[in-house]
Amino acid sequence: MTPNFERSEFACQCGCGFDTADYELVQHLEKLRAHFDRPIKITSGCRCLDHNKAVGGAPNSQHTKGRAADIQVQSVDPAIVYEAAIQVGFNGTGCYSTFTHCDTRDYKATWEGA
Repeated sequence: MTPNFERSEFACQCGCGFDTADYELVQHLEKLRAHFDRPIKITSGCRCLDHNKAVGGAPNSQHTKGRAADIQVQSVDPAIVYEAAIQVGFNGTGCYSTFTHCDTRDYKATWEGA
């Protein structure tokens, strides 16, 4: 897929086979990886509608469109990742206690979760 990311990292965790990640999403993740010069773990990428519902995802979640990833950057606080994700061009960015949500929706949205 790219030098630092494989399609399998974005696959729906239910095993359904949905693994289509948006080109822009992956390019922004590459920029973020270069910014920190550290590995990025995709904790949640693509989600089919059933899996999204099972994990309590928003009904119109960008994960169901292959346009979102919840990530962790090795040894970097999610709040710092959140700020950097905005800087590299993600339109949707959410800061949570253990991960950062990044997406390529068509409009700007930022938030802090639990």
